[in-house]
Amino acid sequence: MRDDPHIDPADPDVALGSPLSVAVARRDHETMQMVRRAVTRGEVMLAFQSVVRASHPETPAFHEGLIRVLDHTGRIIPAADFIGVVETQELGRQIDTRALELGFRALEEEPSLRLSVNMSARSIGYPRWMQALRQGLERDPTAGERLILEITERTAIVMPDLVQVFMKEMQTHGISFALDDFGAGYTSFRYLKDFYFDILKIDGEFIRGIADNPDNQVIAEAMLSLSRHFDMLTVAESVETLEDAEFLIDAGCDLLQGYFFGAPTVRPWWQQAGDRRRA
Repeated sequence: MRDDPHIDPADPDVALGSPLSVAVARRDHETMQMVRRAVTRGEVMLAFQSVVRASHPETPAFHEGLIRVLDHTGRIIPAADFIGVVETQELGRQIDTRALELGFRALEEEPSLRLSVNMSARSIGYPRWMQALRQGLERDPTAGERLILEITERTAIVMPDLVQVFMKEMQTHGISFALDDFGAGYTSFRYLKDFYFDILKIDGEFIRGIADNPDNQVIAEAMLSLSRHFDMLTVAESVETLEDAEFLIDAGCDLLQGYFFGAPTVRPWWQQAGDRRRA
């Protein structure tokens, strides 16, 4: 472990041999290696999950493209298992770039598709990501109006001025913006009125089990009120039961997303339909 160039020997906890710190450092190093290998080999994909209308839950309003990578065994690894490690690194920008490219490819494959793609605000200053965005918009004049960019709450607040300028420019191309994981504890509410997000996504922490949780009911209802005040549509993330869905519909939530309505899939309906047409 002392000879590992990716472990900082100057870190006090590592230097003191804290078992927890050493274990965390090793885990993060292995995660970086896994993601770097996947990006290098092109083993990166999107899994698509529907976001449905509360008024007509059988009808998707749009789909979210969730980044996935393959590990060395070919197992599909969700973003939650690696994004926290790579997000502040250039590797995080490469992941965002690939997700955007795959998103534009899906929009080209299915003209009726409306799709959201996740990004970190840090990618706004990354030339390859911006190039992928501009090229995608140039290739398909309808893509901008069908693309939603989801900016994570924790990164939007880091560089609010840059985010505001970027959003204002891209909204002229028809792109919509969603504030992702709202309520996770990072947003300064004074910025909410300045960002002009189109969609607010309530973090799943406040949604799971909400039908039986009075505290989360009060918090979610406050977020719904904020969203209505600022003219934003609201998405409840991580809806997993009928009871939770019914509560959110009655509370006035606009859109619902979660396993109750369908798990993310790397083989969405439009690709399956294309395979049947070619058969």
